[in-house]
Amino acid sequence: MLRRLMTTGALALVLSTGMAIAEPAKVMIPANPGGGWDGAGRHTMAAFAQSKIFTDGASFTNKGGAAGTIGLAEFVRTSKGDDNALLVTGVIMVGGVITNQTPVSLKDTTPLLRLTNEYNAIAVPANSPIKTPQDFIAAMKADPGALSVGGGSAGGADHVMLALLAKHAGAPVAKINFVSFSGGEILAALGGGKIKAAISGASEFRQFAETGRIRIIAVSGPTRVDGLNAPTLKESGIPVEIGNWRGFVGAPGMSEAAKKTWLERFAKLHQTPVWKETLKTQGWEDAYLPGDQFAAFLKAEDASWSSALKEVGILK
Repeated sequence: MLRRLMTTGALALVLSTGMAIAEPAKVMIPANPGGGWDGAGRHTMAAFAQSKIFTDGASFTNKGGAAGTIGLAEFVRTSKGDDNALLVTGVIMVGGVITNQTPVSLKDTTPLLRLTNEYNAIAVPANSPIKTPQDFIAAMKADPGALSVGGGSAGGADHVMLALLAKHAGAPVAKINFVSFSGGEILAALGGGKIKAAISGASEFRQFAETGRIRIIAVSGPTRVDGLNAPTLKESGIPVEIGNWRGFVGAPGMSEAAKKTWLERFAKLHQTPVWKETLKTQGWEDAYLPGDQFAAFLKAEDASWSSALKEVGILK
């Protein structure tokens, strides 16, 4: 069935799939402004526009809290059957669903794709006596409760990374002092000295580090991050490596036609110089995994994170 809408003196046809001509994407960002999910959503849609693959624009809704599960629940509740509704997701949300035992999960959405991966960094205030990864481990070993470390939501990659560092230091995971933040709040807390260290995506810390407000002392990937003068944990003798992938899901009940269209758009974007430059500028790793492969990956992630959270003592 077709229905008609009046647009500036012309008729725009809207298919029954709900995908309208010149209708903006509605992007739910399940975090406060300024963080990794916010950047993933906004930079991706900007790359769509710049490459002229999707030029209908986008509206953004930020709803942070509980490892993205508050935004997830709102998205599932309000966007059913909306072929233009997208949710930014990632490994933190996978862990949040498990940790918080939420009634809503990513199984209630339409999986689209994994898009990027980013390794974490450990940062400290500029005047901190902690100058190396070894200093951080020594401080944790001496008194884990006194070392306040900011990060994303409980059960996410930042929290798990801190728990792994505690295990390496021989400190009880139950005594670590993990302080949860949403979006860019962590930067203000760290720069203002309200916490002694922070763990988050390297790209989130880069700008503050360049201005001298904070210092990055280590990264959690297999190799150093271009442009950051910081060693990997592994080269510092600390056997911890952990990444933070991000991607997109569609609304519950998204039509097959719309899913196909969005996957085609992302496939085109993935090949463009604009996207390659975005990855480079943001310090993201290309982790493109679309469609059914992504759906299978989500199932595997659910199992692996349940195991990891139990192993480090976050999930009982």
